[in-house]
Amino acid sequence: MESQNIDAATNVEEASQIQAPSDYSIGSFSKNGPWVVDLDHYLWLGGIDRLRRRSQESVPRLLARKKLPPTSRVVKVGTSIAIALVMWKLKEKPKGNPISRIGLSRRLKVSFEALGPTYVKLGQIISSGEGIFPEELVTEFKELRDRVRPEPFEIVRKTVEEDLGAELEEVFLEFEEKPIASASIAQVHLGRLRSGEQVVVKVQRSTVGDLVTRDLAAMAWFAPALIGRIPVSALANPPALVELFAETIVEELDFRLEAANMLDVARLLAETDQRAIVVPRPHRRYVTRRVLVMERLEGFAWDDAIGMRNAGIDTSAVLRAALVGFMEGAMLFGIFHGDLHGGNLLVQKDGTVGLLDYGITGRLSEEKRLAFLRLLMGGTVNDVRMQTSALRDLGALPIDTDIELVIADLGLDRPTKDPTSMSPEELTKEIRELTKALLGYGAKLPKELMLFIKNMIFLDSSIAKLAPDVDLFSEITYLAAYFATKHGARIAADVGVDLREVPVDLEGVKNSLGLEQQTNAITYRELRERREIIRSRMEENAQRSQRKSKFLPKKKH
Repeated sequence: MESQNIDAATNVEEASQIQAPSDYSIGSFSKNGPWVVDLDHYLWLGGIDRLRRRSQESVPRLLARKKLPPTSRVVKVGTSIAIALVMWKLKEKPKGNPISRIGLSRRLKVSFEALGPTYVKLGQIISSGEGIFPEELVTEFKELRDRVRPEPFEIVRKTVEEDLGAELEEVFLEFEEKPIASASIAQVHLGRLRSGEQVVVKVQRSTVGDLVTRDLAAMAWFAPALIGRIPVSALANPPALVELFAETIVEELDFRLEAANMLDVARLLAETDQRAIVVPRPHRRYVTRRVLVMERLEGFAWDDAIGMRNAGIDTSAVLRAALVGFMEGAMLFGIFHGDLHGGNLLVQKDGTVGLLDYGITGRLSEEKRLAFLRLLMGGTVNDVRMQTSALRDLGALPIDTDIELVIADLGLDRPTKDPTSMSPEELTKEIRELTKALLGYGAKLPKELMLFIKNMIFLDSSIAKLAPDVDLFSEITYLAAYFATKHGARIAADVGVDLREVPVDLEGVKNSLGLEQQTNAITYRELRERREIIRSRMEENAQRSQRKSKFLPKKKH
């Protein structure tokens, strides 16, 4: 399998070199693009750094706690969610699981969709959290990725004409009124320019700016009151979570930033010679704050493994290319696509991966890039102290945190227990104590780390369809060898870990998965079975606690 993957990746690279486009040195683009990227003619790139800085600086202002919350919005949000919960309690909850969970998930999805862009974006983040959030919730919220109710075409036309400064027919020979995708911030239409090129047109929703501003104000008002009250929120630290969410969503409100992200990611892919991934070219002229015209890419849906295999595409190689490209961007450049999911990836007939939608992009300062690199290298060589100090330097722990005390308190230097061998009560207690300890240290999830973890969870879940029987230990060893061979000298210079001399330590990997050290191989299929055992035991404990509570005497007031 490994040799086949290497051959497939090599074939893609050789094919790209043979038919290299004239903008090949600028970025990793498709071989037959509708136009050539010439940065001297991309006038909208002027002032991008200033726009990005202004976007970041707007977050504290948006989250400044005012004397009174935006009352009308708070009432609307509270009413919508309350109705969803009441109807669930009346209709589905009495029927028990799984009907109860499905019903609650569906009603929350409908509520979030009705509340508009901010809550749809929250739903999209939940939909990418396979393995973190309940399966029913993830499944329902996936519909919020690109099936949100679209805006009327008259409004779309008005937005395009205002931003491009011309009648629609003056710019486009064809413009399909029905969008091919409709999500929280924008909707996407197919079109053809007057000059003949087939394009994709991303158009921002007309009221999204005002709604995001009001929703963030409401969230910032209530976040401090939620600390310790809702289990999931307590784990994430609500005020920090709202700040993280604000940093993420404000970036998506200016499509010039997204187009610049496209060019940056294409550049770093070219610099690492990662030609198995391509980026659509943004148009040199038709890019504004609310409109983004770009090259149209076509291919297989990311989860269409059967279609790809029938076309002779090695799906294991496809997955590996996506993973390597993603990790190289983060580790070596501090820039990576921040919102990987099935709707943002397609696979072309030649096996190259088309990477779409750059509204959310992770950007690490050089200091944080080095901390992030130490975090990954610490995992590779099983150095707990390196990993913990790296988390502190990334902002996940306060800067004055005593690393040795954290390691001792959390038992990070002790052998990991196998969660599948623990009783439901033991497993629940272990998680509760770990959560309490982390909160006690002021732990939070920095934006870039959250985006990276979310992407890794998505790529992890993709293994189930694209490479379910590949040995995970062999893949980890291959990745370590790849980075040692290609980037070993740079990594050694950056963080002092020379992968060319230090072998990958699978002990830490096995510990993180709760596996015994004598385990020599495990497929993703087997790993999912273990996770299902853990999930069912957690659910069993929750149901047992619920049954006990019914028979406890009620307190007298």
